[in-house]
Formats: sequence, structure tokens, C-alpha cells
Amino acid sequence: MRSPCATALFAISLFAGCGGGTEGPPPPSATPPAAPATNDPAFAVSGPRDWYLIGNALTPGNDQVLLDVVAPAGVEYVDAWVGPHAGIRLAPQPDGHLKELVDVSDLGAGTYDIVLGADGADTGFATLAFRRSHPLYAVLSTDYDFADPSDQALARMESIHRQHPELVITHFFSPYTFTDPTVTEERRQALVTWLLAQRDTHGDELGLHIHPYCNFVEAAGVTCITDQSVQYAAGDPSGYTIKCAAYSEAQFTMLLHKADELFMARGLGKPITFRAGAWTASIETLRALAADGFVADTSALNWAKVDEWKNVGNKELYRWNMEHWLPITDDSQPYYPNHDDPLAMTAPTLPILQAPDNGAMVDYVGVSEMVDILAHNWDGGPLAKPTVFSYGFHPSENFSASEQARVDGMAYKLDQALASADLGPVVYTVLRDLPKAFPAP
Repeated sequence: MRSPCATALFAISLFAGCGGGTEGPPPPSATPPAAPATNDPAFAVSGPRDWYLIGNALTPGNDQVLLDVVAPAGVEYVDAWVGPHAGIRLAPQPDGHLKELVDVSDLGAGTYDIVLGADGADTGFATLAFRRSHPLYAVLSTDYDFADPSDQALARMESIHRQHPELVITHFFSPYTFTDPTVTEERRQALVTWLLAQRDTHGDELGLHIHPYCNFVEAAGVTCITDQSVQYAAGDPSGYTIKCAAYSEAQFTMLLHKADELFMARGLGKPITFRAGAWTASIETLRALAADGFVADTSALNWAKVDEWKNVGNKELYRWNMEHWLPITDDSQPYYPNHDDPLAMTAPTLPILQAPDNGAMVDYVGVSEMVDILAHNWDGGPLAKPTVFSYGFHPSENFSASEQARVDGMAYKLDQALASADLGPVVYTVLRDLPKAFPAP
């Protein structure tokens, strides 16, 4: 006579146990099934992104792949193999979907496959690919060479923001706006109000730009130098075209303290990022910046891109930059300069990030050339490390429609690869935040 347990086994299934439980299907295998020649349209698959950023202190990573499958009737289970990971089983949901979040934070830069299979079949029903990449940081900056930028320039910058909602601008603003006697108090306050609106509305940064105009230099208690011009052989009594490098570390420290005072008095906050007028920052300039709490400088110039200056005036702007920034090219990336050499990266280093102006300025470089510079930094695939593309413009009264078109043209190219839209690794940022992605050694 059969026992009750034997009768139960015979009555329900080979897989039923005496305790009344069910073993269920076998667990997913460690290795994926063969990839299908084409994905099976009977399965609706959604969830995965094309791009997953590898995060850092500035940019959060995309570290989880969502898998969401609606399977046809009769399918018992769905498994997934994500990159080199062992297979996992998607969990049934109340709405009939099968879902799982897969952690990919351990995957480095590269392109990876997802293979999906059903019911232990030897061939999967779908394959997908995704990319893990470090961010490509796009930095757009403006050099305020003159005490009073035109309303036309302000309007064009507002237009740039409207056309590129995620774009942020690092404004290297002018302390001489507040010392030039030709600028009225009413105009100064109007410019301050405009700048604060850009900061508060768009997240723009207010950095510092210095051309050592005598009205500003003398307000700082420093004797104005007029005989080291990058343009005029006879010198420049206004101070505008004089090299920042003409001033000693102590003198430049006094200029920075005065700029801090002027900015703070107007509610602009202390600037902590900098670009030297005509890119003429020396190691003394950088030491003064670091001592005054500046966290980043972008005076290192891709000098070959400003060859329009090769035969202008005394030819000094081009010559000086070629000599002092000789190794800086299209693909130069941020580094911490040596205490005594602005081009060396060896210890001891200054606590200030040098973020080269590798894309130069739209005054000198057209869209096609900027796109070529971008290609030297990003080939369209996953990036093995955080990377920066930097470009800028001068918001003067001569900031023309054609120059704005260059800014917009490059921004449109960057917009087509925005990480936020899952189009690529591009992240717009301001200069002050770059040290988070490029920490000091």
C-alpha cells in the first residue's frame, strides 16, 4: 500500500515535495546564453540607458541598470546577464512586468552587453549594449576685458542661456568696473544686478579677470606698470595691455585683495577662479592666487589657436604665450602646477588647479575648429578619465552676432551629447567645481 506522501508525489508533479513546497526553476547560469541574431519583438524590453557615468565628487554616477521586461504568455521566467556579471533573475511585479535593478558601480569605462534569456533557453531573446564613461566637462567662460560690457553683449548672453538651458557660464568679471571713473554708479549697480541674476537663475559663476588697468592698480595701492605691453612697443599708459606677469607676487597679491574687496562690497562674493588678461599669468601670479584662496585658474592657453596675434603690434602676446605655455595643446587637461614651474606637475604642487583653455576663444576659433579640438579630447566612445573641454568669448560691445553663432554652434554640438539626456558623457559645469573632479594629489 502507497504512503500518503507517495500518493501526493504521483498526483501533482515530479517537482513537488512531501512537505507540499515547490523547488521552482533552476537558478540563472553564470554564463549567458548565445546572443540572438535579432531581438525577439514578442518581448517588450525597457529601462537601460545608453550612457552610464562613472561618478566622482562633482558628478553622481549612473550606477544601476534598470531592466524591465514584459514577456509573452507562457514564459515562466526571465534572466539577465549584465556585462561580466553572473546571471540574475528578474522579479515578477504586480503589473505583470519582470524587473530588476543591477548594480554596475564596479564596471570601469567601456562598452558592455546585456543578454536577456527566457526559461533557460540556449539562445537569448534580446541583447542590448550600454557604455560606462567618465564625464566630459564643458566649461564656457567669458573674459570681461572692459569696464563696461555693452547691453548688446548682455542680451546675447541671455539668448545663449535660453537656447541651451543646461549651459552654465563662468563670468571672469572685471574689478575695474568699480574703479574706472567713466562708469557711472548707476551703471555699476545695473551690471551687478545683472550678474547676480545670472548666478541665481542659471547657476553661473562669478570669477575674476584682470587686465592691470592703472585706475584699478593704483586703487590697490600699487604703482602702475606701463612698459610691458603685449601689443605696443612704446608701452601702454592705460595699463590695459600690460602683462599680469609684470607684477611681483606681493604686488599681485595686493591686486587680488583689492578685487576681493570690490566684489564683496557689491554682494558678488569672493572670486575663487581666475584667468589673466592675455593669459599672461606667471608662477608668481599663481602663487598669489593660491595664497588668496583661489581654487582654479585657466590662464594656460592653447596658444597656437590665437595665431591672429602673431604679427599684431609688437607681436608680444603671441610670442609670450608660445614661450610660457609651450606644451599646452588641444588635449591638455587640468593639473596642479609645481610651486616654482607653472608647466610642471611634480611635487611640491600649488593648491590651485590649472585648467587649460584648450578650446581658446571664439574670437579666434570657428565652430569647425572647436569641434576638431573636442574630437582630440573625445572620440565619441567611453572616456577612461574625467576630461575637460573649455572655450570662451569676450562680452564686449563688439560681441557680434557671428561670434554668438560660434558660441551657440559649439553649444549645440555639446547639447547633442548631454549625459542628462542620455546622449553622451557631456556635463556642463563652472570652473570653481572642477577641483571636485580633479582632486589635488
